[in-house]
Amino acid sequence: MTRWHTPIVVHPPAPAGGRHVSVRGQALGLAHSDTDLTELLRRAGFGESDVTLDDPHLVEWRGAGPHVWHAGGPIEHQHGREDT
Repeated sequence: MTRWHTPIVVHPPAPAGGRHVSVRGQALGLAHSDTDLTELLRRAGFGESDVTLDDPHLVEWRGAGPHVWHAGGPIEHQHGREDT
């Protein structure tokens, strides 16, 4: 039986900020925000209505939670909130 994988992987935050993104094992680039991620996915052929970033069946956020774009310290989210 083949193991199922999410098609979109957002990798752990890089030390300098941002997260690498891959789709089905192919690198797309480095995103620094939800907007960057959406643009990378658009360029890869995903329609905006096709992607829900919070859908765990579609997007796997590795090494940090969804919408976290910096390693350590206060995290600024796409929606302008700050977590400490």
